[in-house]
Amino acid sequence: MDPATAGPVVLDTLTRACSQTSDVFKLAEQQLKEWEVNPGFYSILMTIFSDHSIGVNVRWLAVLYFKNGIDRYWRRNAPNAIPEEEKGSLRQRLITHFNEPVPQIATQLAVLIGKVARLDCPRQWPELIPTLFEAVKQPDETVQQRALLTLYHVSKTLASKRLAADRRVFEELTKNIFSYVLEMWNCHSEQFFQAFEEQKSGLLFKSLDNSLLTLKVLRKLVVFGFKDPQESEDAMNFMRLVFNRMHKMLECKRRLPHEARLFELRDKSLTLMSKVLLDVLENHPDSYIQFIQPSLELVVAYNFTDTGAGLLFERFTVNCFNIIKKILMCENFKPARHIEDTKPSTLVAYKIKMAFFNTGTLSEMLRRLVSHYFLLTSDDLQIWDNDPEEYVCDEGGDSWKFSIRPCTEVLFLTLFKEFREILTPVLLEMVKQVEGNNLDPADLTAVLKKDAVYNAVGLASFDLFDEIDFDNWFTGQLVSELQQSHSNFRIIRRRVIWLIGQWVGVKFSLNMRPALYEVMLPLLKQPEDLVVRLETASTLKAAVDDIDFNTEQFMPYLEPLFGLLFQLLKEVSECETKMQVLHVLSFVVERVGYHIRPHATALVQYLPLLWEDSEHHNMLRCAILTTLVHLVQGLGKLCVTMYSFLLPVIQLSTDVHQEPHVYLLEDGLELWLETLQNSPAITQELLQIHSNMSALLEMGTENLRTCLKIIEAYLMLGATEYMEMYAGSLVSSLSSLLTDLKEDGVVIVMRLIELIFKTFPSEGPQIFSQMLPKILKNILNKEEISMIMSVYLSIVARMLLQNQNFFWNFLEHFSRSRNQTKEEVLGELLDIWFDRIDNMADPDRRKLSAMAVASLIPSNISCVHERFGGVINLCVEILHDVCSENEEGAEVDGLVIMEKPATDQGECELETEHDRRKRELSFQDPVRRISLIDYLQSQLHQVQRQHGQSGFQQLIDLVDKEVYEQLQRFIK
Repeated sequence: MDPATAGPVVLDTLTRACSQTSDVFKLAEQQLKEWEVNPGFYSILMTIFSDHSIGVNVRWLAVLYFKNGIDRYWRRNAPNAIPEEEKGSLRQRLITHFNEPVPQIATQLAVLIGKVARLDCPRQWPELIPTLFEAVKQPDETVQQRALLTLYHVSKTLASKRLAADRRVFEELTKNIFSYVLEMWNCHSEQFFQAFEEQKSGLLFKSLDNSLLTLKVLRKLVVFGFKDPQESEDAMNFMRLVFNRMHKMLECKRRLPHEARLFELRDKSLTLMSKVLLDVLENHPDSYIQFIQPSLELVVAYNFTDTGAGLLFERFTVNCFNIIKKILMCENFKPARHIEDTKPSTLVAYKIKMAFFNTGTLSEMLRRLVSHYFLLTSDDLQIWDNDPEEYVCDEGGDSWKFSIRPCTEVLFLTLFKEFREILTPVLLEMVKQVEGNNLDPADLTAVLKKDAVYNAVGLASFDLFDEIDFDNWFTGQLVSELQQSHSNFRIIRRRVIWLIGQWVGVKFSLNMRPALYEVMLPLLKQPEDLVVRLETASTLKAAVDDIDFNTEQFMPYLEPLFGLLFQLLKEVSECETKMQVLHVLSFVVERVGYHIRPHATALVQYLPLLWEDSEHHNMLRCAILTTLVHLVQGLGKLCVTMYSFLLPVIQLSTDVHQEPHVYLLEDGLELWLETLQNSPAITQELLQIHSNMSALLEMGTENLRTCLKIIEAYLMLGATEYMEMYAGSLVSSLSSLLTDLKEDGVVIVMRLIELIFKTFPSEGPQIFSQMLPKILKNILNKEEISMIMSVYLSIVARMLLQNQNFFWNFLEHFSRSRNQTKEEVLGELLDIWFDRIDNMADPDRRKLSAMAVASLIPSNISCVHERFGGVINLCVEILHDVCSENEEGAEVDGLVIMEKPATDQGECELETEHDRRKRELSFQDPVRRISLIDYLQSQLHQVQRQHGQSGFQQLIDLVDKEVYEQLQRFIK
């Protein structure tokens, strides 16, 4: 694109792209999209955003298009890459001027220069850093600030490169610029403190802003620019200055002018300095050893004494607490099990740490954490009143890194686990101070103090196992506190029921569970406070999910508790809260199993409504799917009553062409499998859903195991109907799968084919005839691992035993393709079978192999006669495996099912319809229906009749004498 002719056109298009009329800006965006790949386009964009006379919106949009183009087209090997000549010109122009007047555009420019620097600095852009240094020396405040901003973003992007060569480049850069940047930070910081002393408010903002920018650069340099910061005097000076400036910055708040922007910059500086300490501690713990003492002194002085009163703010306190946590948990500061194996530096760190955390300091820290930081604030109580569902929202994951309450609780737990012997008596003393039922509910301070102490006892439940008799505490005090109805006492009721949830899996007797269920009933009812009700639901989940859960104990309370949970589910409105209550219901359904049937009707009727309402809340829909899985398991064959809802849900969740499948697929497949396994009979609707399966199998192996289990369930449920509809697509899908699968995947697919052969002895081999040559080829090449070979041999054994006509025809065609005779191929197969039988672990497969090779005995084939001894040897080996003596002393085949299983064996909590169908299929299997002793004897008698006694004796002579003696033990 020629800038002279195309420039005005691009400017006009950018102007239209800023239009509020959708038709206008959509056409403009489309045109800009087409120009992205044209040489010269980015030079025109730079000309536009560099012209300060053009409107801010247009310039800002030009910068954004330029920045996005760097990601897509700046790399040399990118499709439609920007020409090298144009890139060189753009690099020069980017650092010509640092006088952008609009802060938002200046920030975008700094970011895009950082992006280019990540790809081109220093090799293609060696002049970048020197130019930035010259710019930060300029007297013009705007130029200086913009250059500092750019230097920060360049340092940030270069520091993010992790390859060894890139790290060396950044380390070299750090060595060259660290001293100068440190000097700049010192200069701007001293300017700030001087302006603070002289009360020059205008200079305060400028100097603090520049100090903040240089500190951001130094943070990246000190963390990522040194292999070992303690080897650099400048780096260590910087760290010492950080502590000095933190003290001064904290104290200066008392006299700072009351301007919000100034307080904001001061807080940002303190936060950033604390992040420097955290980053160096995490990335260079050995270099941090000399700063352990000053870190602990600073943190404790300002956060656990009155020194910090009125000076602190939440983000800084969170970082301070995380510094203590990291010092306590750092492996480099902990001695080895054998002290002589410990590094000297580690011993130094450990001694500093242990000397600081003496009994007095720890006791005071614990008391402050519980009595000050654990207290609910007025803001907490306001959220409780105004939005109870937001209040109970669980802050999980890494929230302790950013939020004061989870951070405080994590620090408490860290201290308690490290110094349990010292802190346990302190906490027990605090418990004694709030014990008893004489608390005045109107005294909110006393209520909040008790709440905080109970919180501590709950968090430390595992460490207090031997110190607290929770059963007695529950009956003697906690139950009565749950019955106090004063409005302030909702805080205690909520904390007590939470406390019980913390202890129920730690130390809460099984015989106390009915009493717990009893006290939960009023706490789940209206007009109880919603926060208390939700906390009660969570505690019920903990009780039901406990390893000691007893269904019989729970049964008298199932109906009322389930009904109250269901009512709570309908009342709450937030998606996350509904998920929370639904998970509790789901746990209850899972644990009580088929006992849920009389009580599930209302939930079954409500879930379709909830599903419709949650169309845009996929995580809630995942929770609904989980609940449905457990409901289907509990309802068993009665799940047919839910088909009108279940089947469309499965259809949507497992359709890869529908957007929600990204979130719902895994749970949807689980529901599909459970529905099939519990359904009493195949239906056309169930068969219709299978249309989703081909696309699922094409996706790969992530959910392959579940998908193949679903196909297996279809075969068990309605094999004939299923194969009539889907045999062709199934063969095609499985054939495609086998080209990419690893060993485990191949085994799973082959087991499914084996099941089809078992279900359809005549038709199965014909359906998979295209795959059989490869299976036999793999067997003969002996390339497969034992598990795969076992399944391959089992598939061949099923053909040989149950469909010999097909087997001989297949063997004839296969041997011709290898220019061999049928006897040669069969001989090779038998030799491999004899060799690999010991690697076959499954008893059913071993017996199947014995029956298959025994079926060859009467055939008048020379390769079989030559290997007659091997056949008998294999059969005798398997006879030893599967046979045992009965009461009369006769050998019997233990795998034979003597009686056909009853079709209706009554209710069984653990057995599904699928399990019953598997038993039925097993009974039809020759392996389970025919005695190997009888079968082998029958085959030998047939040979004897065919060849006469002399011919038969010649074959017997091929059998090892010892093996023949063992054979006579089974067959007379």
